[in-house]
Amino acid sequence: MTVTVLTPDRLGAADIAAWKALQQATPALASPFLSPQFTLAVGRHRPTARVAVLSEGSVPVGYFPYEHHRLGLGLPIGSGLCDVQGLVHAPGLDWDVRALLRACGLRLWRYDHLTTGQRPFDSGVVRRSVSPVIDLASGYEAYAGDLRGRSPARMRQLEAKERRLTRSLGETSLVFEEAALERLDTLIRWKSAQYRAKGQVDLFAKPSVVALLRGLMSTRSATCTGTLSTLYAGDRPVAMHFGLRSGRVLQYWFPAYDPEAARFSPGILLLLRMAEAAAARGLERLDLGKGDERYKQEMKTGDLPLGEGWVTLGTLPAALRRAQMASGQKVRAMVAGSPALRRIALRAVNTRQPAVR
Repeated sequence: MTVTVLTPDRLGAADIAAWKALQQATPALASPFLSPQFTLAVGRHRPTARVAVLSEGSVPVGYFPYEHHRLGLGLPIGSGLCDVQGLVHAPGLDWDVRALLRACGLRLWRYDHLTTGQRPFDSGVVRRSVSPVIDLASGYEAYAGDLRGRSPARMRQLEAKERRLTRSLGETSLVFEEAALERLDTLIRWKSAQYRAKGQVDLFAKPSVVALLRGLMSTRSATCTGTLSTLYAGDRPVAMHFGLRSGRVLQYWFPAYDPEAARFSPGILLLLRMAEAAAARGLERLDLGKGDERYKQEMKTGDLPLGEGWVTLGTLPAALRRAQMASGQKVRAMVAGSPALRRIALRAVNTRQPAVR
């Protein structure tokens, strides 16, 4: 096996076609976050983006998208934003982790959303987690029936809220795939305000993140299509979501809603409408992303396992980097556990970047 490292912009049409074919051959690799289009989009805004092409003879058998940072630290492509990570590979492929890291010029590769079927990377897993999912393979009616059976009171409550929303603001309707960029601007404004109100880091204070979403919104491919969905009450948008979809999976990514409509639970109503529209288009799964939020636990039908950890060359510099990472995690835990420290840290992060307009 040979490994060739490229920047994403050097991927040719043949590589992109081969990458898509490998992805479509394995259901566990169906996430749009593992698509060549996501890597290409990230590469336009992050000069650290790389792709390792694994070949047997002249045949590509794997694509490993990653970011190459200082001191040989490797991160997943789109680190901080990417909810599914790993190497896209031919069925049954085995690879030597140390040889791959050497070829990539890395001493350590750290991940926090490692997908299934990545056995050579599993040796570095230090924490297991899950991503709640909605199974749509049997259609929306089957899912809705299951939801009513599990949570009849909750479903009646949501139906009542939708009736009240209709009486207050107008008939509800869904646009599954918006085309206007100004709608994306509305979502970003809502989400940015939500981050700050909850004392979280505002991702959209970084112009590169806004630019990435704008680029992905115009991406159209069998393995990655940017999808902006809006729930309207009358002519007024009350909830929005921007995510990515492939032929099998809709990846839930950035939801937001109009705070003035919060009493109607418009975000949950949007999620149900999106599930219905996704199933009608033949999608098999709505991946809600890692997290234990109440609505995810209520709406899910199951979980997909994820791994968090790292793999290293086992050299002294790698061990030092690993120790440095562990120390960083302890510092983050200390900050997270102290409201005063958290306010100081968030103020520093949010004032370093211009606000989103």
